[in-house]
Amino acid sequence: MYDHSHLFVRSDNPTMRTFRYQLVNVFVESDNSLFGGNPLCVFQNAHGMSDAEMQALAAQFNLSETTFILPRENQHPQVRIFAPAFEMPFAGHPTIGTAFVANVLGLSGCTGNAATLMLNVGDIPVEQANGAWTFTANPHSSREIGLSPADTAEMLGLDAPDLIGVAAGRFVDCGSEQLIVPVASVDSLARVKPSALLLSERAQTRQGRYAVQIVARIAPDRFQVRFFFPKDGGLTEDPGTGSACANLGGFLLDAGEATPSRFTVTQGEFINRLNVLQLSLTADKRVRVRVGGRVVALGEGVIRLR
Repeated sequence: MYDHSHLFVRSDNPTMRTFRYQLVNVFVESDNSLFGGNPLCVFQNAHGMSDAEMQALAAQFNLSETTFILPRENQHPQVRIFAPAFEMPFAGHPTIGTAFVANVLGLSGCTGNAATLMLNVGDIPVEQANGAWTFTANPHSSREIGLSPADTAEMLGLDAPDLIGVAAGRFVDCGSEQLIVPVASVDSLARVKPSALLLSERAQTRQGRYAVQIVARIAPDRFQVRFFFPKDGGLTEDPGTGSACANLGGFLLDAGEATPSRFTVTQGEFINRLNVLQLSLTADKRVRVRVGGRVVALGEGVIRLR
């Protein structure tokens, strides 16, 4: 038997910095759906960690996002969100999953059935009710895509009749700008094969990136969606995207959707990773978009850095 003990660093090594993390799945179908949803790594206390180390750890875990909690005394915590290649101002499933972890840890501003996180887009409130954690998104902004239906369809590997509406899509931003494109049916959704080259040429966001959510309305209160973003020089499909769900809410408001309204949004079916998101449009004095879902804890661990 080989002895590999020399490969591991002693936990009491005084030159090492220790950081604990939690692994959770967000937007699971039920509390028993251990391996459903969208996975997230949450570092409990990232004080003492450099920006470069946060980015390197996000690349190491290679999930769609990794979050880093920076607790603040007598204040709700600051949270930073990193994709494997860059920091993000806002993302939905990291917001929900991090609120869940911060609540379990009992951090300031994150106890009871509510949590507030200070993100790069400002303070985001998150509430727990009926087993789900739900964030209230910032007010949205939007703009036309400026393409013909034929050009938009070509980007997605579809034909113009697959799309709905003359505008053929709209950029919406509740904290992370993305392109929203409605399609006629689940059959159209199933045939989507987006081109990274064409998206990068025709659908750049104000942040100089590109990402697209394709949406099929399958009932008055139900949507099925797919979301694609660039990774490793190509495109990858995300199993569950809370920011895009919030942007769908902004898209619906622009289209004159009645309020209050509640919808179930499913995602990930085509990659065998079902995610179930709850989208609501409030009818308060100021109409707001809210996105929620269930979270399950998967495991935890320790990272030691020199």
